[in-house]
Amino acid sequence: MYLKLFVSKDCPRCPAAREAVYSVGERVEVYDIDEAMGLAEAAFYNVLCTPSLLVVDEQGREVRGWRCEVPSPREITSALN
Repeated sequence: MYLKLFVSKDCPRCPAAREAVYSVGERVEVYDIDEAMGLAEAAFYNVLCTPSLLVVDEQGREVRGWRCEVPSPREITSALN
């Protein structure tokens, strides 16, 4: 499993989300929804706000998600296990 983090340049909570995600130490893909590729990926996963974090399995299926919020590193780790 791995993480997909959706952020935007004007998001005041996105730095905290990045910090939480990187503290976990798992594989992370970061998507900026202000860019075409990030917006396309967000649309695919029905992400409508930032920050949003998804735990995704190897087939690309969402296992757990937090939309419009910053989960704690503990919550992220728990979802990965």
